[in-house]
Amino acid sequence: KHLPFFSGFGPFRQYLVNSSWEAVKELSKRGLGENINLQIMQLPVVYQKAKEQVCKIWTTLQPLLTVHVGLASSTTALIILEQCGKNKGYQERDACGFHPEGACCVLDGPEKIESAINMKTLWKNISVEGIDIILSRDAGRYICDYTYYTSLYYGSGRAALIHVPPLSESVTAEFLGKALQTIILAMLEQCGEQRE
Repeated sequence: KHLPFFSGFGPFRQYLVNSSWEAVKELSKRGLGENINLQIMQLPVVYQKAKEQVCKIWTTLQPLLTVHVGLASSTTALIILEQCGKNKGYQERDACGFHPEGACCVLDGPEKIESAINMKTLWKNISVEGIDIILSRDAGRYICDYTYYTSLYYGSGRAALIHVPPLSESVTAEFLGKALQTIILAMLEQCGEQRE
């Protein structure tokens, strides 16, 4: 069985319910077809703890792909496919009031790491009714970006980050779960093509 791993994030600031975790739970309910056994985990909005969990995912489970889903608080109803993670510039404090040593993810790590998933190809091939999907090369230097870089680093690029909007009347958890399902199936297809 293929094992992809999914993470969403816990509450932070004014977001008592984090849409990323609600979307991941919904995706888990829907599943990705019978020969795919997906696992999910909620990560805290805390640099060090998120990093520890991500290292653990890669060392113990060695998934085919790890997809991190984050909440983009600035966006209107947009789903954002993030192509790469950045190593430096993490000045913003997390839910515990800390930021990483040296404001970076991995001391001496490369400046940025690209995902093995080609988000542009993905973006061209999928559409989700009722919401726009855009591409991005800057995941925002907060916990999402930090987690993404860490995951790309330990997972040799086999990671992806998708930013989802906050929940609203039009953007429900069900809606996001369904949208993720569409996007992830296309990602897995791309993984399969790369392996052949």
